[in-house]
Amino acid sequence: EKVLKNNLLRNLDAAVEEGLLDKKDGRYHFSHDRIQEAAYNMMEILDRCHFHFFYGMTLAPADGETDDSLLLVAANQLNLAGPEAVQDKSQNAVVANLNLRAGKKAMEMSDFVAAYFYFDNGISFLRKKHWEEHYALSLELF
Repeated sequence: EKVLKNNLLRNLDAAVEEGLLDKKDGRYHFSHDRIQEAAYNMMEILDRCHFHFFYGMTLAPADGETDDSLLLVAANQLNLAGPEAVQDKSQNAVVANLNLRAGKKAMEMSDFVAAYFYFDNGISFLRKKHWEEHYALSLELF
């Protein structure tokens, strides 16, 4: 793990020297939006989906957790991934529920367009027979 971290930091520092990344307060970021866009577009579409899904699940607050400061960010990442990125079918309901929570939060902020977006994406993550398996969730999303 230490070797991996050292290799990663060495590569990131090389990108800083090349002007592709900037480093401030120990954090790296792209030096220009176009560089970030080019790096993103070089990724295979399926890889992008899996990375978005992984990031979304990592950032997602646990059910019942009161701090939902990253809820919208997590839901956006999961929605960028799309239902096709789900590998464990039990995660479909989890992601649909996160979209429900994000939609409710958007409604609290009076952002009804965003709320519709989250509810609609939540519906897209539901599996066949969702009315039998997740009736309450389905009802709230619809």
